[in-house]
Amino acid sequence: MYKEDTIAAIATPPGEGGVAIVRVSGPDSERIAKEIFRRSGGRNGALRSHTLHYGTVRNPESDETLDQALVVLMRKPRSYTGEDVFEVHCHGGPLVARAILELILVRGARHAEPGEFTKRAFLNGRLDLAQAEAVLDLIQARTETGMKLAVQQMHGGLSKWVAELREELLDILAQVEAGIDFPEEDIELLHKHELVAKIEGLNKRISEILASYEWGRLFREGAKVCIAGRPNVGKSSLLNALLGAERVIVTPEPGTTRDVIEESINLGGLPIVLWDTAGIRETDNPVEKIGVEFSRRHIEAADATMLVVDGASTHSVEDESLLRAARGKKGLVVVNKNDLPQQLDLSWLAEVARDKATVSISAKEGKGMDRLKNALRELLLDMPLEPAVTLTNLRHKAALEKSVEALISAAKAIHAGASPDLVMVELSDAKDGLAEVIGDVCHDDILERIFSKFCIGK
Repeated sequence: MYKEDTIAAIATPPGEGGVAIVRVSGPDSERIAKEIFRRSGGRNGALRSHTLHYGTVRNPESDETLDQALVVLMRKPRSYTGEDVFEVHCHGGPLVARAILELILVRGARHAEPGEFTKRAFLNGRLDLAQAEAVLDLIQARTETGMKLAVQQMHGGLSKWVAELREELLDILAQVEAGIDFPEEDIELLHKHELVAKIEGLNKRISEILASYEWGRLFREGAKVCIAGRPNVGKSSLLNALLGAERVIVTPEPGTTRDVIEESINLGGLPIVLWDTAGIRETDNPVEKIGVEFSRRHIEAADATMLVVDGASTHSVEDESLLRAARGKKGLVVVNKNDLPQQLDLSWLAEVARDKATVSISAKEGKGMDRLKNALRELLLDMPLEPAVTLTNLRHKAALEKSVEALISAAKAIHAGASPDLVMVELSDAKDGLAEVIGDVCHDDILERIFSKFCIGK
């Protein structure tokens, strides 16, 4: 549990705006609201819960008016945190909001830590841990699809699925426990093959959801795509075409790009970070050498690579070396400059590229760009349909992998004729893995790590 004190923070971003919100939660919330807020028209008495009241925020000692404001009181348990909460909706100048916050702190509240309001919502049972983490995902969502996934999880989509699996697992545990408590009975449900089939069925369902993690991670974090190739094949022109703006200097001189240039695009709801890298070739120039090394590192770190070759010239040693080095890695081959007479040997390209799809474009004239974008999106997502439940969080993935490993061990133990006690241990570990997703089993240091990522005031 936590110390039941009263916390306060500015809940809106810093800077000027139409409205700023100062949020307070805890047992002293209503007292502080009554002390600093005076309703318009001289009306006194208790504030009605879940109702906006208009009036002035004043310093009780000096009777100085700080601002005209709207105040809302939300009595527990019908509030975000499950505690008494009040909010001051004041004018959006940073000095006004800060002055009101300081007035509240002087009257007995303390400054909230990052994510502490949501942490209290979790500790008071208003949200489970998966839903609480989805709040941060929603705040940080970069596309409409990312926002949609966060809202689904915040409304309990993942939590409901975990609860269903836990019920199935509890039924299996009950059957095994019956074998421990009544070993002399011939319990039909404890026949090995039937029990193993149930465990494997449960394992299959968890594994299917685990397979959605990469899909969900890309929408949550964004995909990193590296544009690579030898000098002067049109990498920077391609970046400009994808951005729809002249972001990078393009010249006929090879080696113009020396550093990695990073830009972001939204590709049908999928956030993508594009890396335009220096041309890869052997060089004696020390600065260009550093750029080439950066290029190779970004190719390794990328989720996918667009390997650009010049369709208007014959292939080079650098082209072949790069294409061979990229075998087995996710990527596309982009044949640029199709607005010019083509000289590239396509049979050679098919032999060297092998596992990679090829898309012909003209970055300069914008030809083939829609086809390239569709091919890149399909390559990255690699799933024909959106999964029913999507994992987006590495912590959830690790917890479910723990359950899968434990279920596999339980099935092996049954096949080996192990005692029911040993099977119970493995099944209990699997149950704990599911519980970790929604926070039923969670250490304090994990909670601190999760909520420290939130902004102050949420």
